[in-house]
Amino acid sequence: MDYDLFVIGGGSAGVRCARIAAGHGARVGVAEERFWGGTCVNVGCVPKKLLVQAGEYGSWAEDAAGFGWSIQKGPHDWSALLAAKDREINRLNGIYRRLLDGAKAQAFDARAVFLDPHTLDVGGQRITAERIVIATGGNPERIGIPGAELAIISDDTFFLPKMPETIAIVGSGYIAVEFAGIFQALGAAVHLIYRQPLPLRGFDQDLREGLAEALAAQGVTLHPGCIPEAVEADGDRRILTYGGGKTLNADLVFFATGRRPATAALGLDKAGVEINRSGAVIVDAGLRTSVPHIYAMGDVTDRVNLTPVATAEGHALADSLFGKNPRSVSLKNVPSAVFSSPPIATVGLSEEQAAALGPVDVYVTKFTPMRHTLSGRNRKTLMKLVVDQASQKVVGAHMLGEDSPEIMQGIAIAVVMGATKADFDRTIGIHPTAAEEFVTLRTRTRITVSAKVAA
Repeated sequence: MDYDLFVIGGGSAGVRCARIAAGHGARVGVAEERFWGGTCVNVGCVPKKLLVQAGEYGSWAEDAAGFGWSIQKGPHDWSALLAAKDREINRLNGIYRRLLDGAKAQAFDARAVFLDPHTLDVGGQRITAERIVIATGGNPERIGIPGAELAIISDDTFFLPKMPETIAIVGSGYIAVEFAGIFQALGAAVHLIYRQPLPLRGFDQDLREGLAEALAAQGVTLHPGCIPEAVEADGDRRILTYGGGKTLNADLVFFATGRRPATAALGLDKAGVEINRSGAVIVDAGLRTSVPHIYAMGDVTDRVNLTPVATAEGHALADSLFGKNPRSVSLKNVPSAVFSSPPIATVGLSEEQAAALGPVDVYVTKFTPMRHTLSGRNRKTLMKLVVDQASQKVVGAHMLGEDSPEIMQGIAIAVVMGATKADFDRTIGIHPTAAEEFVTLRTRTRITVSAKVAA
């Protein structure tokens, strides 16, 4: 075989797996057809958070008057922001490539396609490998309505030649609500159109309700319970028909309606690798596919689609195969964040999920952050603990509010370790902070015996 391990995909999972395996002494090749670093670095979490931060500066300029500063907020320079974003992304691209070179893994700027279970066509070159990893990630999807090709998708937002004055965002998942906040903060009139009664299906109900209130308070126009029907061109503008014949005229229509595993045209049938109905590669606990020497990880498996999960899986597999340290990654109690405005962070079970397993004690607090008692901005923070009544273990922690992702990372350690409500209670808070509320929640808000998971 040409390689002990060949990795298809140069994103977070693939690069980590390749360089760790090479560090263990394996002969490793890795192919990436688009850009090193994958979705997260190039058209995902990294540039998206830079855009979120850009919007925050505008809000801070407005809020400064409450603290005695006289700051004149000028117009935003979209092209300058994108140029700065591109410089940072190019820097990160280079780092990913240098990591592979430093580990002595051979990188190919090419598409890799299976010819048989051990053979790949890599940019026209025939390559064999004893083990192969599929780490191709996912791609944003357009919904199947007339004129869908006239809408943009998340990849496009990072390269728009100019800021839209009006944008219609279809969807209510994390991408939709994040970009609603971004575009509104940078000066656009934003309409959010979604079929559910509340955004962020699958998240805790209190968080969903709190985010809907926050989006409306910041000026995003919400259209819940509305199904998109068609997109038409009106010169350079777009007309979205939705909700039984309503129309909305906007500069852009943006579909944030989900992502699909990138498994098309990989030749998986020639390798005998099975996929499910959504196109995701089916794997076991050890990341093995239906072919024992072929593995898959990250978003292409469509399980927990988060960059740190993909990175952890890549590292664990490399250690297991070549480092004499077999291990796996638990997908239980994985913390996550939504960089909405304000952001959301969560770890563990929602109230509804926990109550389905047995009675839970629920602790909730909602307050105006100290900053906004002076700024006057209509913004609330919501914090919540879900406690299993029988064991008194904290099985879920949720927060909507500024700095929530930074705060939740530490809370996640406690939840993963199995901390009880008493452990939280005997921890001294840091004052004055929002974070201290997690260790000063003394009054139970309610007991939930069973709950239906909301749509």
